[in-house]
Amino acid sequence: MAVFDKKADDYDRWYESKLGKFVDKVETELAFSLFEPVPGMKILDMGCGTGNFSIKLAEKGCKVFGIDISEEMLKKAREKAQKRNLDIEFYNMDVYNINFPGESFDGIFSMAAFEFIKEPQKAYDEMYRVLKRNGYLLIGTINRKSKWGEFYVSRSLRRNSIFKHADFKSMGDLKSLNSKEIINSGECLFIPPDMEENNINMEFEKKLSYSGSGGFICVLWKKRK
Repeated sequence: MAVFDKKADDYDRWYESKLGKFVDKVETELAFSLFEPVPGMKILDMGCGTGNFSIKLAEKGCKVFGIDISEEMLKKAREKAQKRNLDIEFYNMDVYNINFPGESFDGIFSMAAFEFIKEPQKAYDEMYRVLKRNGYLLIGTINRKSKWGEFYVSRSLRRNSIFKHADFKSMGDLKSLNSKEIINSGECLFIPPDMEENNINMEFEKKLSYSGSGGFICVLWKKRK
């Protein structure tokens, strides 16, 4: 998609800010607390973008295949993986038509990509198809029912950012994709997007977790069929 190609050059810059680093930290901790990668696992990173989670998974010893619809994002991902001497395969591929045989992967990751999926059930079913029996599928996305969800749907932000193309989901939306095979779920990012920089820390994250909804949610499934 051309809109993501245009954002490829500055996509990673946000993660260099204090808030961006914190967001990446708590989202990563949540994802890996639910899905524990084992060295040698063959994993598909759906909507890999510039390779943030592809690299983290490869560094844990997994054989990673990253797919995305933006060739410019993939270009950045390949450059980053090469600098780290990581053997990751990246492909320009649509989630609605994943060009791998059924039951190809031990695990599937999709972090911060489902925000832009317009047909979530169709996407989920295709990811499920290429997952091996007893394999794990993790989806992490911005929570529509949170301060972050409100922020990203605000009129000014949607008008001036890629989030005008987004379709945000709630925890209930994710769980409804396959309610029978859920084995775990969680939320994080209780700190709001307008938090003062001095208060961006784990102490406030934990404190706010008792009274609010997390801005980022994850659901983990295990394929049993």
